[in-house]
Amino acid sequence: MNKRLFLGTALAAGAAPILGAAAVQRASGPALLTVTGDVKPNRPAFDPARDVMMSKHQLTFSNAHAFDFAALLAMRALTIKPTLEYDARVHSLRGPLLAEVLATAGARLTDTTQLVLRAVDGYAATITLAQARSERFIVATHMDGQPMALGGLGPLWAVVDADRLPALAARPLAARFALCPWALYHIEVRNQA
Repeated sequence: MNKRLFLGTALAAGAAPILGAAAVQRASGPALLTVTGDVKPNRPAFDPARDVMMSKHQLTFSNAHAFDFAALLAMRALTIKPTLEYDARVHSLRGPLLAEVLATAGARLTDTTQLVLRAVDGYAATITLAQARSERFIVATHMDGQPMALGGLGPLWAVVDADRLPALAARPLAARFALCPWALYHIEVRNQA
């Protein structure tokens, strides 16, 4: 018997529960979405040299869970078909439910958990988890069957099917998506102490 192999395997097996899912779920590609706050980390804490845009948006964090495109695509996707304000036409948007993305990040969630959704330009909208669930927010990765590009509405968009939500459908088209930042890159999970 190879004692080193046996001991190494035993130590690795014993360490697996300590490392948890974070070690297994580390993003293999570049991170597109970072969830911070009360989450299971799979990436290092805030580093001003590595996280320059977050630094410019005055963010810091000790816990963060990063998702690459492949991780988001591996999740169950939902398709919605809202009328968009940019061309007043119905478009097909597809992506995982926001609540499921947060659950995958290991976020500790209650209905009153606040979610700060932040876009690359610094625009931020705050919703509750209850709102994310009731309005069925998705993290859209595709529009009309194509991945969304940076410089357009993507690569990610926190969005709802506003046409099917009576309170939003009653608003003028230009006012329906105020809580839906496109070019989403960061979600902060805030729980009341």
